[in-house]
Amino acid sequence: MYEVIGAIRSRTRRVLWMLEEIGASYTRNAAPARSDAARAINPTGKIPALIADGTTLTDSTAIIQFLADRHGQLTYETGTIERAQQDGFTQLILDEFDSVLWMAGRHEHYLPEEERIPGVRDTCAKELARNMAALAPRLTGNAFLMGDKITVPDLILAHCLDWARSAGFEISEPTLEEYRKRLRARDAYRRTLAMTE
Repeated sequence: MYEVIGAIRSRTRRVLWMLEEIGASYTRNAAPARSDAARAINPTGKIPALIADGTTLTDSTAIIQFLADRHGQLTYETGTIERAQQDGFTQLILDEFDSVLWMAGRHEHYLPEEERIPGVRDTCAKELARNMAALAPRLTGNAFLMGDKITVPDLILAHCLDWARSAGFEISEPTLEEYRKRLRARDAYRRTLAMTE
């Protein structure tokens, strides 16, 4: 049994999606970021967190890769070429999608007004479009990033594409929009979309 800490409108969705994919039992505390409940688990107040075997784990990517490894699902075995390729996709998505979206979000919503830089959103939109154009050919003819097997970076990319859409960014590559819709249609992801807090 795992415990997930974090509100659904955050990277917590990735952890919940992974748990739903692997069929693991869990409970959830829908604490928002920087709340007292979140700080009681993680001193930074960041979410998500996962309590596993009495230990608190943080960072959505670290958590979902841990779950994939522990349960032997949605991942390739460590030390294999396929795992190195999978990890390469994970890093690419974090660098070129997640970080760009977070930069835009910080300057629109989270930083103090005096620290926000006008025009960052436009720069991020251009960067996302370039990154989408570079990634789309690698998905052509494949159901998932690694071919016909869903893996950890697929959860991160699909979540980032949904995040981009909800933040008002265009999914400029039809291949990526089709991919996003295909991943959203998975039963496990649909169960997270039904969660409201």
